[in-house]
Amino acid sequence: MNTLEMIMIAVGLAMDAFAVSIAAGTSGRLAGKRATFRLAFHFGLFQAMMPLIGWYAGSRIAHLISAFDHWVAFGLLLLVGGRMIMASLQSEAETFDKDPSRGFSLVMLSIATSIDALAVGLSLSMINISIWYPCAMIGIITAGLSVAGIQAGKYFGKTLGPRMELIGGVILIGIGVKILVSHLSG
Repeated sequence: MNTLEMIMIAVGLAMDAFAVSIAAGTSGRLAGKRATFRLAFHFGLFQAMMPLIGWYAGSRIAHLISAFDHWVAFGLLLLVGGRMIMASLQSEAETFDKDPSRGFSLVMLSIATSIDALAVGLSLSMINISIWYPCAMIGIITAGLSVAGIQAGKYFGKTLGPRMELIGGVILIGIGVKILVSHLSG
């Protein structure tokens, strides 16, 4: 997997956090630069750690499914991407009644926006990729896009978020198809 594909995966995964960041930006509940930093840091941290957990779990079972691991990777990316597309088509604008960068809300949003990365980590272990570089890239890109999302939310309103989830879902499905095609044709 080359760097461009890794960047595309990272951007695809970051779209959930980006969409939530847009909603947080539109809510007017984020109080200053510290709140922006907290939200972006935690989204990036959780997004970087979930693939690591998924990769570790996948590396423990890889020998059991090595004959069809490319199908597992494809299926997981299809599932995650499809879920993101469906969420973008069905979701109503998320609103916050308090600062989402604090307490239990911050932890729950961080987990919710990064759970897809667990499946991607599992997929990466199936195609035998070292996980450290992808984790760092996913975390940094997510944090950066979260800051951008907060700023975009302050300026562009609530219409941008669902479109970003749609784009992220399409990217992840495309990468899943590429993994499957390259394995079957290789």
